[in-house]
Amino acid sequence: MNVTLPQRHGVDLTVAAPPSKSFTHRALIAGALARGTTTIVHPLVADDTNLTMAALRQLGVPLEAEAHSVTIEGRDGAFSCPPGTVLDLENSGTSLRLLTSAALLADHPVTLSGSARMQERPVGPLADALVALGGRISFGQKTGFPPVTVRGRLEGGNATIDGSASSQFASSILMAAPYAQHEVTLSITGTPASQSYLDITAGVVTDFGAVIRRDGYRRFEVSNRDHYTGHTYVIEGDYSSASYFFALAAICGGRVVVTGLNPASVQGDRLFPDALQKMGCRVRYGHDGVMVGHEGPLAGITIDMSSAPDTVQTLCMVAAVAKTPTVITGIGHLKFKESDRLAGTVERLRQLGGIANTDDDRIIIQPAALHGGTIDPANDHRTAMSFAVLGLGIGGVSITGAECVNKSFPGFWDTIAGVIG
Repeated sequence: MNVTLPQRHGVDLTVAAPPSKSFTHRALIAGALARGTTTIVHPLVADDTNLTMAALRQLGVPLEAEAHSVTIEGRDGAFSCPPGTVLDLENSGTSLRLLTSAALLADHPVTLSGSARMQERPVGPLADALVALGGRISFGQKTGFPPVTVRGRLEGGNATIDGSASSQFASSILMAAPYAQHEVTLSITGTPASQSYLDITAGVVTDFGAVIRRDGYRRFEVSNRDHYTGHTYVIEGDYSSASYFFALAAICGGRVVVTGLNPASVQGDRLFPDALQKMGCRVRYGHDGVMVGHEGPLAGITIDMSSAPDTVQTLCMVAAVAKTPTVITGIGHLKFKESDRLAGTVERLRQLGGIANTDDDRIIIQPAALHGGTIDPANDHRTAMSFAVLGLGIGGVSITGAECVNKSFPGFWDTIAGVIG
């Protein structure tokens, strides 16, 4: 599927935020481990979350998905699957990493695998921590990378994990920890990447009834006496997906309102509207939504986006049309996403006439005269959506393989079609 974006000047759009992918993944796993029935209301239904649901079914979890809810009959911390079970998580890193620790609660060894790109995304730090907690881990091809086979059981105790590559390693352990044989104490070294996602994980864990004691982002103690209890859980709107429409107002001018967002959310990508405000946009937070408006020139900024990784590319698009340079720091871990988002963003901006450079932990974007072109997102949903927004600002940009947005936001192109008219 190819989509060509015409230039648009001035937008006036109100759109409902899609449900949060991060909260949906975690609620699915907590509900599957819980005692009793869980109903997840307003879940994200997309390729990634469907992969998590399919994997949970393979682990013996009765799960029924309807139009606006998912009902789960929890397994009370004990998964059941046949010998030789292989979970193919395709390109969903969140699914694979969060389920790796949970696989220690299955009655037979479980192998977790995925796409060619997935097999380039590291899980070594998670594997080492699980070994310290009682697991036995083996790798099918390259040590430290999927496919990974998990056997043994989650004994508990003390583990240390390097959090600099991905917060998902720690989140994976925290999700499964209430069902360990002994209390789990997890220490995190390095500067935690995307630490706001640890807040999301801790929130879901405690919302389902488990108990975490923590020292910031350095130490987490999880009780094994307080398990998850099934209940009704409502998924909040997603700031990552909302960012594309906020950026649309910034780049094209006009006004966008995104409803269904929690103004007090712990999502790190809640930082995005504030970044736009610093660049010259008007931002207003309401009880159930956020408005971003803009007219006139944009100014570049220097900003640390380490806790808002999924909106870095979106901010790069806004920076590309600003009148002064932008420096985005704290983003070295973006090399390990669905694609190398640092190098890929620089390369594609240059294809459109942009001036951009990157090093290990930052990206620098200079003012430039942009033009149309063809963007291949390399099957990365966030690349496709961010460059689509820039395309509406400059015109004549075609996105190939545009269906990759189904990974996190299946309705994206329908909403964009309303903007195009």
